[in-house]
Amino acid sequence: MLQNNLFQIDAETPWQDLGNGIKRQIYGYDDKIMLVKAKFEAEAVGVLHEHHHSQVTYVESGVFEMTIGEEKRIIKKGDGFYAPPHVWHGCVCIEPGILIDVFSPHREDFL
Repeated sequence: MLQNNLFQIDAETPWQDLGNGIKRQIYGYDDKIMLVKAKFEAEAVGVLHEHHHSQVTYVESGVFEMTIGEEKRIIKKGDGFYAPPHVWHGCVCIEPGILIDVFSPHREDFL
């Protein structure tokens, strides 16, 4: 599976409204990797969850209280995190912001 668009232009990439103050844009992907942008309003909650994908995330903007397994940290612009497969993780948005997520393999459930 390969996304048809080799370029993903922000103004041309639709946002999916997930409700509860969270939206996402799906960027490039194939069977092995996927890039996703997630926008959070203040106090939006990325509920604790786990999945079989490896996830690496970069904080483009905002401030988040991030939980990975038993560890909790405040992360902000310029920070990032790694969530290993099958490890529970989630966040609470303290200041509105955007997370840039990379998943491997791609998130079939997002398509």
